[in-house]
Amino acid sequence: MKQGLIIIDVQNDYFAGGSMELVAMDEAALNCKKLLQFFRTEQAPLFHIQHIANRDGATFFVPNTPGCEINDSVQPLENEPVVVKHYPNSFRETELLAILQKAGVEEVVICGAMSHICIDTTVRAAFDYGYKCHVVSDACATRDLQFNGRLVEAADVHAAFMSALSAPFAQITSTNQFLDIEW
Repeated sequence: MKQGLIIIDVQNDYFAGGSMELVAMDEAALNCKKLLQFFRTEQAPLFHIQHIANRDGATFFVPNTPGCEINDSVQPLENEPVVVKHYPNSFRETELLAILQKAGVEEVVICGAMSHICIDTTVRAAFDYGYKCHVVSDACATRDLQFNGRLVEAADVHAAFMSALSAPFAQITSTNQFLDIEW
């Protein structure tokens, strides 16, 4: 099956000094970069997703700010598609499905941010479109959340969402596990 890499929202606002800093984003981005280099070397399809906020009161990924730019760690090359989205689901009102189909992609490898929002909704949508999905868990990041006055640490948020996606939506793997598979 032909695989395609989807790198979601590895943008400056998620890094230290950004408007929505995530826990362990540097480590996740480093793993995204490893996956990106692998797909480039294999000349396999890859797709960058960039969220640009279009709702009133948005505090991050604001258009025409450095925070909404794709981080240098995974900067797209001139010939690599960048899909701009305005919703958590990378398929919603974008050309992602059409360009995956045009590229002949049957399996998607997904990484980026945030685990509990854009990764989750995109994986579920890809699954609903019939794609076999792989999520590279250590190439994803999220943040601490609050629920009913209780702090839910990023590691627990991430683990809960990776666990929920693991059946039936996606195969969950680490960067090293993914890269060690013999292709």
